[in-house]
Amino acid sequence: MLAAPLTAAPAEFRAGSSPLPARLREDARLGVLDATEWFGETSGGIRTYLLAKARYVAARPQLRQTIVVPGATDEVEDDHGVRIVRLRGPAIPRHRPYRFMLATRSVSRIVQHERPQIIEVGSPFLVPWIVRHAARGSRTPLVYYHHTDVPRIASRAFGHARTKQWASDVTWRYLRQIAHRSAATIVATAGGADELQRQGFPRVIHIPLGVDLGVFNADRRAAREQVRAQLQLPPEPLTVFAGRFAREKELDVVLNAWERVERATGARLLLVGAGPDEARLRAHPYGSRVLFRPFVHDRRALAELLAACDVYVAPGPAETFGLAAVEAMACGTPVLSVRSGAVAEHVERSGGGVTYALGDADDVSRAAQTILSADLPLRSERARAFAEREHDWRVVFDRLFGVYAEITGVAL
Repeated sequence: MLAAPLTAAPAEFRAGSSPLPARLREDARLGVLDATEWFGETSGGIRTYLLAKARYVAARPQLRQTIVVPGATDEVEDDHGVRIVRLRGPAIPRHRPYRFMLATRSVSRIVQHERPQIIEVGSPFLVPWIVRHAARGSRTPLVYYHHTDVPRIASRAFGHARTKQWASDVTWRYLRQIAHRSAATIVATAGGADELQRQGFPRVIHIPLGVDLGVFNADRRAAREQVRAQLQLPPEPLTVFAGRFAREKELDVVLNAWERVERATGARLLLVGAGPDEARLRAHPYGSRVLFRPFVHDRRALAELLAACDVYVAPGPAETFGLAAVEAMACGTPVLSVRSGAVAEHVERSGGGVTYALGDADDVSRAAQTILSADLPLRSERARAFAEREHDWRVVFDRLFGVYAEITGVAL
Protein backbone atom coordinates (compact mmCIF):
# COMPACT_ATOMS: atom_id res chain seq x y z
CA MET A 1 0.00 0.00 0.00
CA LEU A 2 0.95 3.66 -0.20
CA ALA A 3 2.74 3.07 -3.45
CA ALA A 4 0.96 5.29 -6.00
CA PRO A 5 1.42 9.09 -5.88
CA LEU A 6 -1.84 11.01 -5.83
CA THR A 7 -0.39 13.95 -7.75
CA ALA A 8 0.47 13.67 -11.45
CA ALA A 9 4.11 14.57 -10.82
CA PRO A 10 5.90 15.37 -7.55
CA ALA A 11 7.56 18.41 -9.15
CA GLU A 12 4.13 19.96 -9.75
CA PHE A 13 3.03 19.70 -6.13
CA ARG A 14 4.10 22.25 -3.50
CA ALA A 15 2.79 21.44 -0.05
CA GLY A 16 3.13 25.06 1.03
CA SER A 17 1.06 26.52 -1.81
CA SER A 18 -0.64 23.92 -4.06
CA PRO A 19 -4.27 22.96 -3.41
CA LEU A 20 -4.37 20.09 -0.93
CA PRO A 21 -6.43 17.00 -1.84
CA ALA A 22 -9.75 16.44 -0.08
CA ARG A 23 -9.61 14.73 3.29
CA LEU A 24 -10.02 10.98 3.21
CA ARG A 25 -12.91 9.29 5.02
CA GLU A 26 -14.75 12.46 6.01
CA ASP A 27 -17.09 10.39 8.21
CA ALA A 28 -14.26 8.69 10.16
CA ARG A 29 -14.69 9.11 13.90
CA LEU A 30 -10.99 9.48 14.71
CA GLY A 31 -8.16 10.82 12.61
CA VAL A 32 -4.52 10.61 13.70
CA LEU A 33 -1.63 12.57 12.20
CA ASP A 34 1.82 10.99 12.61
CA ALA A 35 4.89 13.21 12.16
CA THR A 36 8.52 12.10 12.35
CA GLU A 37 11.93 12.70 10.81
CA TRP A 38 12.93 9.04 11.31
CA PHE A 39 11.38 7.69 8.12
CA GLY A 40 13.45 6.66 5.12
CA GLU A 41 13.49 3.99 2.45
CA THR A 42 16.21 2.06 4.28
CA SER A 43 15.22 2.94 7.85
CA GLY A 44 13.91 0.41 10.32
CA GLY A 45 11.56 0.21 13.29
CA ILE A 46 9.75 3.56 13.13
CA ARG A 47 8.98 3.19 9.43
CA THR A 48 7.77 -0.37 10.03
CA TYR A 49 5.58 0.80 12.93
CA LEU A 50 3.93 3.57 10.90
CA LEU A 51 3.25 1.36 7.91
CA ALA A 52 1.83 -1.36 10.19
CA LYS A 53 -0.42 1.30 11.73
CA ALA A 54 -1.45 2.29 8.19
CA ARG A 55 -2.55 -1.28 7.45
CA TYR A 56 -4.54 -1.34 10.69
CA VAL A 57 -6.27 1.95 9.79
CA ALA A 58 -6.96 0.84 6.21
CA ALA A 59 -9.03 -2.09 7.50
CA ARG A 60 -11.18 0.10 9.80
CA PRO A 61 -13.48 2.66 8.12
CA GLN A 62 -14.00 4.56 11.39
CA LEU A 63 -10.31 5.62 11.34
CA ARG A 64 -8.10 7.74 9.10
CA GLN A 65 -4.39 8.53 9.22
CA THR A 66 -2.07 11.17 7.82
CA ILE A 67 1.69 10.50 7.93
CA VAL A 68 3.94 13.55 7.51
CA VAL A 69 7.63 12.84 6.90
CA PRO A 70 10.54 14.48 5.09
CA GLY A 71 11.49 13.44 1.58
CA ALA A 72 13.52 14.40 -1.46
CA THR A 73 10.50 16.24 -2.94
CA ASP A 74 7.00 17.27 -1.90
CA GLU A 75 4.67 14.36 -2.62
CA VAL A 76 1.29 12.97 -1.56
CA GLU A 77 0.16 9.33 -1.65
CA ASP A 78 -3.26 7.96 -0.67
CA ASP A 79 -4.57 4.46 -0.01
CA HIS A 80 -7.61 3.23 1.93
CA GLY A 81 -7.99 6.00 4.48
CA VAL A 82 -4.26 6.61 4.83
CA ARG A 83 -2.42 9.61 3.39
CA ILE A 84 1.34 10.01 3.44
CA VAL A 85 2.79 13.45 2.75
CA ARG A 86 6.50 13.83 2.08
CA LEU A 87 7.91 17.32 2.52
CA ARG A 88 11.16 18.27 0.84
CA GLY A 89 13.97 18.52 3.38
CA PRO A 90 17.78 18.40 3.33
CA ALA A 91 19.62 15.21 4.26
CA ILE A 92 20.88 14.98 7.83
CA PRO A 93 24.70 14.78 7.61
CA ARG A 94 26.09 11.32 8.44
CA HIS A 95 22.59 10.01 9.09
CA ARG A 96 21.40 8.76 5.73
CA PRO A 97 18.61 8.13 4.77
CA TYR A 98 17.11 10.63 7.22
CA ARG A 99 16.19 14.21 6.35
CA PHE A 100 15.37 17.32 8.35
CA MET A 101 11.75 18.39 8.73
CA LEU A 102 11.95 22.15 8.09
CA ALA A 103 8.73 22.93 6.18
CA THR A 104 6.93 24.85 8.93
CA ARG A 105 4.40 26.49 6.59
CA SER A 106 3.62 23.20 4.85
CA VAL A 107 3.09 21.34 8.13
CA SER A 108 0.75 24.10 9.34
CA ARG A 109 -1.29 23.88 6.13
CA ILE A 110 -1.53 20.09 6.39
CA VAL A 111 -2.57 20.06 10.07
CA GLN A 112 -5.22 22.74 9.49
CA HIS A 113 -6.49 20.94 6.40
CA GLU A 114 -6.54 17.40 7.77
CA ARG A 115 -8.02 18.39 11.16
CA PRO A 116 -6.82 15.31 13.08
CA GLN A 117 -8.30 14.52 16.47
CA ILE A 118 -4.83 13.64 17.78
CA ILE A 119 -1.21 14.08 16.63
CA GLU A 120 1.58 11.62 17.40
CA VAL A 121 5.15 12.93 17.30
CA GLY A 122 7.73 10.25 16.55
CA SER A 123 11.04 12.15 16.72
CA PRO A 124 12.32 14.58 19.35
CA PHE A 125 14.19 17.38 17.61
CA LEU A 126 12.50 19.85 15.23
CA VAL A 127 9.24 17.97 14.72
CA PRO A 128 7.61 18.48 18.16
CA TRP A 129 7.97 22.25 17.93
CA ILE A 130 6.93 22.50 14.27
CA VAL A 131 3.84 20.39 14.91
CA ARG A 132 3.01 22.24 18.13
CA HIS A 133 3.20 25.52 16.20
CA ALA A 134 1.01 24.06 13.43
CA ALA A 135 -1.65 22.92 15.92
CA ARG A 136 -1.77 26.22 17.84
CA GLY A 137 -5.30 27.35 18.51
CA SER A 138 -6.84 23.99 17.59
CA ARG A 139 -6.42 22.32 21.02
CA THR A 140 -5.48 19.12 19.21
CA PRO A 141 -3.71 16.91 21.77
CA LEU A 142 -0.18 15.73 21.04
CA VAL A 143 1.34 12.45 22.17
CA TYR A 144 5.08 11.84 22.07
CA TYR A 145 6.36 8.36 21.15
CA HIS A 146 9.77 7.88 22.76
CA HIS A 147 11.29 5.81 19.94
CA THR A 148 14.92 6.83 20.47
CA ASP A 149 17.19 6.73 23.52
CA VAL A 150 18.61 10.19 22.77
CA PRO A 151 20.35 10.68 26.17
CA ARG A 152 22.45 7.54 25.71
CA ILE A 153 23.31 8.44 22.11
CA ALA A 154 24.23 12.01 23.10
CA SER A 155 26.47 10.90 25.95
CA ARG A 156 28.42 8.56 23.64
CA ALA A 157 29.80 11.61 21.80
CA PHE A 158 31.98 12.43 24.81
CA GLY A 159 34.88 10.60 26.41
CA HIS A 160 35.04 11.99 29.95
CA ALA A 161 32.57 10.58 32.49
CA ARG A 162 31.54 14.00 33.80
CA THR A 163 30.95 15.31 30.28
CA LYS A 164 28.95 12.21 29.41
CA GLN A 165 26.76 12.81 32.45
CA TRP A 166 26.33 16.46 31.54
CA ALA A 167 25.21 15.52 28.00
CA SER A 168 22.77 12.96 29.37
CA ASP A 169 21.32 15.42 31.92
CA VAL A 170 20.86 18.17 29.32
CA THR A 171 19.15 15.78 26.92
CA TRP A 172 16.79 14.46 29.60
CA ARG A 173 15.91 18.03 30.53
CA TYR A 174 15.09 18.78 26.90
CA LEU A 175 12.96 15.65 26.51
CA ARG A 176 11.03 16.49 29.68
CA GLN A 177 9.98 19.76 28.01
CA ILE A 178 8.42 17.76 25.18
CA ALA A 179 6.76 15.35 27.62
CA HIS A 180 5.25 18.12 29.74
CA ARG A 181 3.72 19.63 26.59
CA SER A 182 2.21 16.31 25.52
CA ALA A 183 -0.97 14.56 26.59
CA ALA A 184 1.06 11.35 27.08
CA THR A 185 4.45 9.80 26.36
CA ILE A 186 4.34 6.32 24.86
CA VAL A 187 7.26 3.90 25.17
CA ALA A 188 7.59 0.34 23.92
CA THR A 189 9.09 -1.51 26.91
CA ALA A 190 8.33 -1.78 30.62
CA GLY A 191 11.93 -0.91 31.46
CA GLY A 192 11.73 2.17 29.26
CA ALA A 193 8.54 3.26 31.00
CA ASP A 194 10.19 2.87 34.41
CA GLU A 195 13.16 4.98 33.27
CA LEU A 196 10.96 7.78 31.91
CA GLN A 197 9.00 7.87 35.16
CA ARG A 198 12.24 8.07 37.16
CA GLN A 199 13.27 10.98 34.93
CA GLY A 200 10.12 12.89 35.83
CA PHE A 201 8.02 12.32 32.71
CA PRO A 202 4.29 12.69 33.40
CA ARG A 203 1.65 10.38 31.91
CA VAL A 204 3.91 7.57 30.65
CA ILE A 205 2.13 4.73 28.85
CA HIS A 206 3.78 1.41 27.98
CA ILE A 207 2.59 -0.03 24.64
CA PRO A 208 4.91 -2.60 23.02
CA LEU A 209 5.51 -2.68 19.30
CA GLY A 210 4.32 -5.66 17.31
CA VAL A 211 5.23 -8.11 14.60
CA ASP A 212 3.34 -9.19 11.49
CA LEU A 213 3.01 -12.82 12.52
CA GLY A 214 1.63 -13.76 9.11
CA VAL A 215 4.97 -12.76 7.61
CA PHE A 216 7.44 -13.42 10.43
CA ASN A 217 6.84 -16.97 11.61
CA ALA A 218 8.79 -20.12 12.35
CA ASP A 219 7.20 -22.07 9.48
CA ARG A 220 9.73 -20.36 7.23
CA ARG A 221 12.56 -22.28 8.89
CA ALA A 222 11.56 -25.33 6.83
CA ALA A 223 12.98 -23.58 3.74
CA ARG A 224 16.29 -22.58 5.33
CA GLU A 225 18.53 -24.55 2.98
CA GLN A 226 16.77 -23.28 -0.15
CA VAL A 227 16.94 -19.67 1.06
CA ARG A 228 20.65 -19.95 1.87
CA ALA A 229 21.32 -21.43 -1.55
CA GLN A 230 19.38 -18.64 -3.30
CA LEU A 231 21.26 -15.96 -1.34
CA GLN A 232 24.62 -17.72 -1.77
CA LEU A 233 25.15 -17.97 1.97
CA PRO A 234 27.60 -20.49 3.44
CA PRO A 235 26.45 -23.68 5.19
CA GLU A 236 28.22 -22.78 8.46
CA PRO A 237 26.20 -21.44 11.43
CA LEU A 238 25.08 -17.88 10.66
CA THR A 239 24.56 -14.96 13.04
CA VAL A 240 22.74 -12.04 11.41
CA PHE A 241 22.18 -8.36 12.09
CA ALA A 242 19.59 -6.49 9.99
CA GLY A 243 19.31 -2.74 10.30
CA ARG A 244 21.13 0.52 10.08
CA PHE A 245 24.92 0.58 10.14
CA ALA A 246 25.52 3.40 12.61
CA ARG A 247 27.91 3.92 15.52
CA GLU A 248 25.18 3.72 18.14
CA LYS A 249 24.51 0.12 17.06
CA GLU A 250 28.01 -0.80 18.36
CA LEU A 251 28.58 -3.44 15.70
CA ASP A 252 32.33 -2.92 16.04
CA VAL A 253 32.22 -4.64 19.46
CA VAL A 254 30.76 -7.72 17.76
CA LEU A 255 33.39 -7.64 15.02
CA ASN A 256 36.12 -7.35 17.69
CA ALA A 257 34.94 -10.69 19.07
CA TRP A 258 33.97 -12.64 16.00
CA GLU A 259 37.35 -14.00 14.93
CA ARG A 260 37.41 -15.94 18.22
CA VAL A 261 33.76 -16.98 17.78
CA GLU A 262 34.38 -18.25 14.27
CA ARG A 263 37.49 -20.13 15.37
CA ALA A 264 35.55 -21.85 18.19
CA THR A 265 32.22 -22.53 16.47
CA GLY A 266 32.66 -21.99 12.73
CA ALA A 267 29.90 -19.37 12.82
CA ARG A 268 29.98 -16.60 10.22
CA LEU A 269 28.64 -13.07 10.70
CA LEU A 270 26.09 -11.60 8.25
CA LEU A 271 25.32 -7.86 8.28
CA VAL A 272 22.25 -6.81 6.29
CA GLY A 273 21.43 -3.14 5.79
CA ALA A 274 22.96 0.23 5.03
CA GLY A 275 24.16 3.30 6.86
CA PRO A 276 26.94 5.79 7.51
CA ASP A 277 29.18 3.30 9.33
CA GLU A 278 29.39 0.74 6.52
CA ALA A 279 32.83 1.78 5.22
CA ARG A 280 34.30 1.70 8.72
CA LEU A 281 32.87 -1.76 9.37
CA ARG A 282 34.22 -3.08 6.07
CA ALA A 283 37.64 -1.68 6.97
CA HIS A 284 37.66 -3.45 10.36
CA PRO A 285 40.44 -6.09 10.72
CA TYR A 286 37.74 -8.78 10.70
CA GLY A 287 35.68 -7.01 8.02
CA SER A 288 36.93 -9.15 5.15
CA ARG A 289 35.33 -12.22 6.80
CA VAL A 290 31.97 -10.51 7.36
CA LEU A 291 29.19 -11.20 4.86
CA PHE A 292 27.58 -7.89 3.85
CA ARG A 293 24.21 -7.76 2.11
CA PRO A 294 22.16 -4.67 1.13
CA PHE A 295 19.04 -3.48 2.91
CA VAL A 296 16.07 -5.81 2.30
CA HIS A 297 12.95 -3.82 1.40
CA ASP A 298 10.60 -6.77 0.99
CA ARG A 299 9.28 -7.89 4.38
CA ARG A 300 8.70 -11.50 3.30
CA ALA A 301 12.21 -11.74 1.93
CA LEU A 302 13.53 -10.37 5.25
CA ALA A 303 11.49 -12.95 7.18
CA GLU A 304 12.92 -15.74 5.02
CA LEU A 305 16.43 -14.45 5.66
CA LEU A 306 15.95 -14.19 9.43
CA ALA A 307 14.45 -17.68 9.59
CA ALA A 308 17.38 -19.07 7.57
CA CYS A 309 19.92 -17.88 10.16
CA ASP A 310 20.84 -19.54 13.45
CA VAL A 311 21.14 -16.46 15.69
CA TYR A 312 20.19 -12.78 15.50
CA VAL A 313 22.62 -10.29 17.09
CA ALA A 314 21.26 -7.08 18.68
CA PRO A 315 24.31 -5.03 19.76
CA GLY A 316 22.70 -1.58 20.13
CA PRO A 317 22.43 -0.45 23.79
CA ALA A 318 20.23 2.53 22.86
CA GLU A 319 17.34 0.51 21.41
CA THR A 320 13.96 1.47 22.85
CA PHE A 321 12.33 -1.68 21.45
CA GLY A 322 14.47 -3.52 18.87
CA LEU A 323 11.82 -4.47 16.34
CA ALA A 324 14.10 -6.49 14.05
CA ALA A 325 15.15 -8.63 17.02
CA VAL A 326 11.53 -9.45 17.87
CA GLU A 327 10.80 -10.19 14.21
CA ALA A 328 13.71 -12.65 14.31
CA MET A 329 12.27 -14.20 17.47
CA ALA A 330 8.92 -14.65 15.72
CA CYS A 331 10.82 -16.59 13.04
CA GLY A 332 12.25 -18.85 15.74
CA THR A 333 15.71 -17.28 15.60
CA PRO A 334 17.26 -16.81 19.08
CA VAL A 335 18.87 -13.50 19.97
CA LEU A 336 22.37 -12.58 21.12
CA SER A 337 21.91 -9.17 22.78
CA VAL A 338 23.94 -6.58 24.63
CA ARG A 339 22.86 -6.54 28.29
CA SER A 340 21.52 -2.99 28.00
CA GLY A 341 18.50 -1.45 26.34
CA ALA A 342 15.23 -2.93 25.23
CA VAL A 343 16.29 -6.14 23.51
CA ALA A 344 17.88 -7.46 26.70
CA GLU A 345 14.45 -7.15 28.32
CA HIS A 346 12.92 -9.34 25.58
CA VAL A 347 15.68 -11.93 25.90
CA GLU A 348 15.44 -12.11 29.68
CA ARG A 349 11.64 -12.33 29.70
CA SER A 350 11.49 -14.97 26.97
CA GLY A 351 14.53 -17.13 27.66
CA GLY A 352 15.01 -16.97 23.90
CA GLY A 353 18.62 -15.85 23.84
CA VAL A 354 21.80 -14.87 25.67
CA THR A 355 23.13 -11.45 26.69
CA TYR A 356 26.63 -10.01 27.01
CA ALA A 357 28.17 -7.09 28.89
CA LEU A 358 28.17 -3.67 27.26
CA GLY A 359 31.31 -2.93 25.24
CA ASP A 360 32.99 -6.22 26.22
CA ALA A 361 34.25 -8.19 23.22
CA ASP A 362 35.45 -11.02 25.47
CA ASP A 363 31.93 -11.41 26.81
CA VAL A 364 30.52 -11.28 23.28
CA SER A 365 32.73 -14.26 22.45
CA ARG A 366 31.57 -16.15 25.56
CA ALA A 367 27.88 -15.40 24.96
CA ALA A 368 28.05 -16.25 21.26
CA GLN A 369 29.64 -19.63 21.99
CA THR A 370 26.97 -20.27 24.62
CA ILE A 371 24.03 -19.49 22.33
CA LEU A 372 25.48 -21.54 19.47
CA SER A 373 25.67 -24.61 21.72
CA ALA A 374 23.39 -27.64 21.79
CA ASP A 375 20.41 -25.89 23.45
CA LEU A 376 19.81 -23.68 20.40
CA PRO A 377 16.47 -25.45 19.52
CA LEU A 378 15.09 -24.77 23.02
CA ARG A 379 15.98 -21.07 22.80
CA SER A 380 14.42 -21.00 19.33
CA GLU A 381 11.11 -22.34 20.65
CA ARG A 382 11.07 -19.90 23.57
CA ALA A 383 11.80 -16.96 21.26
CA ARG A 384 9.00 -17.88 18.88
CA ALA A 385 6.45 -18.42 21.67
CA PHE A 386 7.28 -15.05 23.25
CA ALA A 387 6.78 -13.11 20.01
CA GLU A 388 3.51 -14.86 19.24
CA ARG A 389 2.20 -14.40 22.76
CA GLU A 390 3.00 -10.73 23.28
CA HIS A 391 3.61 -8.93 19.99
CA ASP A 392 0.70 -9.27 17.60
CA TRP A 393 0.23 -5.91 15.78
CA ARG A 394 -3.56 -6.10 16.05
CA VAL A 395 -3.40 -6.27 19.84
CA VAL A 396 -0.84 -3.43 19.90
CA PHE A 397 -2.98 -1.07 17.82
CA ASP A 398 -6.20 -1.98 19.62
CA ARG A 399 -4.50 -0.72 22.76
CA LEU A 400 -2.94 2.34 21.09
CA PHE A 401 -6.20 3.53 19.57
CA GLY A 402 -7.88 2.89 22.92
CA VAL A 403 -5.38 5.36 24.42
CA TYR A 404 -6.17 7.85 21.63
CA ALA A 405 -9.88 7.46 22.38
CA GLU A 406 -9.33 8.14 26.09
CA ILE A 407 -7.27 11.25 25.38
CA THR A 408 -9.65 12.69 22.77
CA GLY A 409 -12.96 11.52 24.24
CA VAL A 410 -13.87 9.97 20.89
CA ALA A 411 -15.89 6.75 21.16
CA LEU A 412 -14.57 4.01 18.88
